[in-house]
Amino acid sequence: MALEIVLVTGMSGSGKSVALHALEDAGYYCVDNLPPELLPAFVALEHRHHGNRLAIAMDVRSATSLHQVPQALQRMRSQGIAVQSVFLDATIDTLVRRFSETRRRHPLSHDDLQQGRRALVQIIQLERELLAELREQSHVIDTSTIRASQLQSYVKKLTTVSTGQLTLVFQSFAFKRGIPMDADYVFDVRMLPNPHYEPALRELTGLDEAVQHFLGQQPDVLLMQQHIEQFLAHWLDMLDRNHRSYVTVAIGCTGGQHRSVYLVERIAAAFGDRWTALKRHRELDGR
Repeated sequence: MALEIVLVTGMSGSGKSVALHALEDAGYYCVDNLPPELLPAFVALEHRHHGNRLAIAMDVRSATSLHQVPQALQRMRSQGIAVQSVFLDATIDTLVRRFSETRRRHPLSHDDLQQGRRALVQIIQLERELLAELREQSHVIDTSTIRASQLQSYVKKLTTVSTGQLTLVFQSFAFKRGIPMDADYVFDVRMLPNPHYEPALRELTGLDEAVQHFLGQQPDVLLMQQHIEQFLAHWLDMLDRNHRSYVTVAIGCTGGQHRSVYLVERIAAAFGDRWTALKRHRELDGR
């Protein structure tokens, strides 16, 4: 059986421990804060002793040697090892709040540095710069507004995807709760007819048949779906040839309950025959 490795990296406070726990539950042998210099030897050793599924967390605590990681991952892929890289991110406000609530010190903080908000924001910005190359080569998950259970579910679903092929992630969201940081493309569908104003549909979602029937009868909704599909169909081949592993398409409406959910379901189905297509409903998942 081929060796599978999931690298978990990302911003401090973004949920890497939660992701590792999800991978452990999924049958991966997990290790946190592995120094990049030890990665090749560790993979060889653990493959002999712990089987074929490894999950490794690395972050800014290894800042001086992080530059070695992308090349090491590429070498492993060239050896036939299935490697997935997941980068967890969150907004600065979210990260500052999490550090304040837990009273943890940021790994880049010095003992003589007062960790006030201004200093913490500067440290987080530095961390983002140090991790930029890893983020560019990973599948990004924005944890700013999702629950721990949602993150666990998203990570577990990624492990079911075959590596080496383009994976599409279609995500619905509510604009009132912010645009997802992990989106490669964002489509605004707030101008479409809104089932919220239909009393019988207000408490339902785009997963319900009554809402689907209502939206399916709206010419503008069908036209929007057609335009998004045409746009993606035009560019996905080029993205695939450019060796992109993941593309996240976010579709947003006001509440993230009706229109965006409906369109994610329809568009994911349209591309599911050719590409691996995952669906996420940020405001519904984990309810």
